[in-house]
Amino acid sequence: MKKSLYVLAAALIAAAAAGCSSGQEAAETTAAAAQTQAAEETQEEAAEETQAASGELETIIVGASPAPHAEILEAAREVLAQKGYDLQVMEYLDYIQPNLALESGDLDANYFQHLPYLESFNEENGTNLVSAAMIHYEPFGIYAGACASLEELPDGAVVAVPNDTTNEARALCLLEAQGLITLKEGAGINATKNDIVDNPKNIELYEMEAAQIPRIIGDVDIAVINGNYAIDAGYQVSDALAIEDSESLGAQTYGNVVAVRAGQEEDPAIQALVEALTSDEVKAFMEETYQGAVVPLF
Repeated sequence: MKKSLYVLAAALIAAAAAGCSSGQEAAETTAAAAQTQAAEETQEEAAEETQAASGELETIIVGASPAPHAEILEAAREVLAQKGYDLQVMEYLDYIQPNLALESGDLDANYFQHLPYLESFNEENGTNLVSAAMIHYEPFGIYAGACASLEELPDGAVVAVPNDTTNEARALCLLEAQGLITLKEGAGINATKNDIVDNPKNIELYEMEAAQIPRIIGDVDIAVINGNYAIDAGYQVSDALAIEDSESLGAQTYGNVVAVRAGQEEDPAIQALVEALTSDEVKAFMEETYQGAVVPLF
């Protein structure tokens, strides 16, 4: 594809350099270049079809959290195979190792995080990872622990929240939306616990690694849980005491992305992965399987 574009550009430049002695010659040169471009595109498509038909699939290794990301990738497997790629999914239980594995080259891509977390991770760890595409959104939810409802939340209640910068800010925004705290004006997605200016129930934040929160929910009054970890723990959106509104800052900011090393966003394998994940088949899988816990963004 790129080569054909170079051919077309070269033809146009050559015509200009020659002074375009006649309109007919320039038109013929452009038409020939266009024919060359079309022929090369046809050859590329034929090569992809031949590769897929012969069973000689190119391997692509993608890191993901078990649910929903690895499950969504499995739903995209056949679509990717039709494009000539054999998908291998590596599952991770935390938010750190899949980015380190991608940076080191052990993975071709990963699919588990939203863009603010990716940018924060790059800044804190000196990595150079970028988004190739935004795929879906998972509403954050508040789930019952020792306390069965927000109305019954006692004074001094203990509330579990993720301890990483971006997800804790998101949790604080959700708590504010429920009237449990008030944040400093403009704190938004950069909020920290130091931005709490009003705390009428004197809630105590229990900060811990996001993946561990579902395991200790019985030890706190309520917990704010990332969508993927809630799914993995068997929760449904209907179980939540509150979730992010579809028009909230969280919904508009925290779409989950396919991450790759900088400069590889346009690689054929990555583009094939993105196309598979945004296919009609995968969209239907998301909507039917997760019932609002995973919202396609395409």
